[in-house]
Amino acid sequence: MVNLKIVEDRLTPNEVYNWRVYFSASVAAFAAVMIGYSAFIGTSIALSSFKEEFGMESFSVAKLATVSANIVSVYQAGSFFGAFAGYPIGYFLGRKWGLFVAGLIFCIGAILQCVANHKTGLGIMYAGRVIVGFCIGVTSNLAPIYISEVSPATIRGRLIGLYELGWQIGAVIGFFINYGINLHVPKSNKQWLISFAVQLIPGGLLCIGALFITESPRWLASRERSEQALQNLAYLRGLPESAKYVQEEMEDIHTALDSDRKKGGTGFLAPITSLFSSRSFVKRLIVCVLLFVCQNGTGINAINYYSPTIFNSIGVTGLSTSLLTTGVFGIIKFFGAFVWLLFLVDRFGRRRLLLIGSVGGAFSMYYIGAYIAIAQPATHKSSTLSSGSISAMVFFYIWTCFYGPTWNGTPWVVSAEVFPQYVRPASQAFVSASNWLFAFIIARFTPQMFLAMSYGVYIFFATFMIISIAFVYFVLPESRQVPLERMNELFDNDVRPWEAHDIVMSRTRNEVVRIEHDSRRSELSHKIETMEKV
Repeated sequence: MVNLKIVEDRLTPNEVYNWRVYFSASVAAFAAVMIGYSAFIGTSIALSSFKEEFGMESFSVAKLATVSANIVSVYQAGSFFGAFAGYPIGYFLGRKWGLFVAGLIFCIGAILQCVANHKTGLGIMYAGRVIVGFCIGVTSNLAPIYISEVSPATIRGRLIGLYELGWQIGAVIGFFINYGINLHVPKSNKQWLISFAVQLIPGGLLCIGALFITESPRWLASRERSEQALQNLAYLRGLPESAKYVQEEMEDIHTALDSDRKKGGTGFLAPITSLFSSRSFVKRLIVCVLLFVCQNGTGINAINYYSPTIFNSIGVTGLSTSLLTTGVFGIIKFFGAFVWLLFLVDRFGRRRLLLIGSVGGAFSMYYIGAYIAIAQPATHKSSTLSSGSISAMVFFYIWTCFYGPTWNGTPWVVSAEVFPQYVRPASQAFVSASNWLFAFIIARFTPQMFLAMSYGVYIFFATFMIISIAFVYFVLPESRQVPLERMNELFDNDVRPWEAHDIVMSRTRNEVVRIEHDSRRSELSHKIETMEKV
């Protein structure tokens, strides 16, 4: 997905690589930090100070599981609706003001969570969680679009990488923050308030930063505000409006918009209508949605939001130890995503990475499930880790090593590249919403699954990964290096998915050879005609 090298297809002035475009992308990347930091909730609700504040220590095991699931999952429910809302917000308000409004409302939701206490009850906490989730859904739609639209083509991959990096940085902080709080902050309501209040930092920086970034020239041009679009483009590129580079890029924007309008029509509903009026697009949408079913079926969101429960089930005792092991999980996932970003996704392709991730992940989950079934660490608690518990923890980290460079980001790549530009705003909304829907289902029912299934939870996730192997192999075509214009051929009913990539790339190479051959023949004919005239 991301190429960090600068590969120029035309002469690019040095002024284009300026602080303004990096600043704009960095501001939008704080939306990703907001999303990643949401991992803090699992360890925050495990703090005894949080449970005492809301009287949860007196709850039965079943009630505690239900309340914990509600606190976590209403966030994903809000994100589901926010992902859809991001489309009209981005269409009517633009990218800049859409991000500003989302950041502002996010901060309001974070404040509501901070003012919740035993007097107000959990109702205001739920409201705050829904609000921040809604804003997360909006920004997960708008921020990547904004970055791609303001970035010079030569460094677009690098700037999108900032967004993905921000997501992982936020996650590491979210996993580790309660470990530090538990060590250094005396037991009081300040413990959980700190972790909830930290949400205001990335939310506030997005909100404030959005006031100083430049609106997307492409969005302005799509709203028939060409003069302002040219001014903004020139500002972002650090060049005068009359510069050849700026004029050519502006012409490219208008050409792309005209092409989109011819293919999909104009107006708010045009991308949605185009998406669902094509059987090929609907097929791709179904495949992408099922990819996110498989991604959530790996168990990642169960681990993200209930990591203390996960580690306790394999014999890790003591809150501090549980929080530390959770932080290590976050670091491994971060480095896995970083390796994926730099070295794997464009080199090894989508299918191969997903297949490897499913095989290794399934084996690891089966081992953990088998260990819990045999050793039953929950009923044989000890103040020290047994060798069996250590081995289960090792396999959990092995699972993370397989997940991070494979299933963590690859479904997002596929969903972005298999749709043409003119339907992508609509397809992105539906794909993002599907991700949050399945994340909600996992987050809502994970505590009850552990109560009812015990080690069966790991067997469930492992089996789901085995099923995903069949799905990826028999349904998902490889899209690496395939030109966007040929994506239709990948999903042709007459082409088998596991052969589609080779067939399409062979056709592409043959066409390139034919074009080069015709070009040489035309050039030779022209030379012969010139000689004959002489």
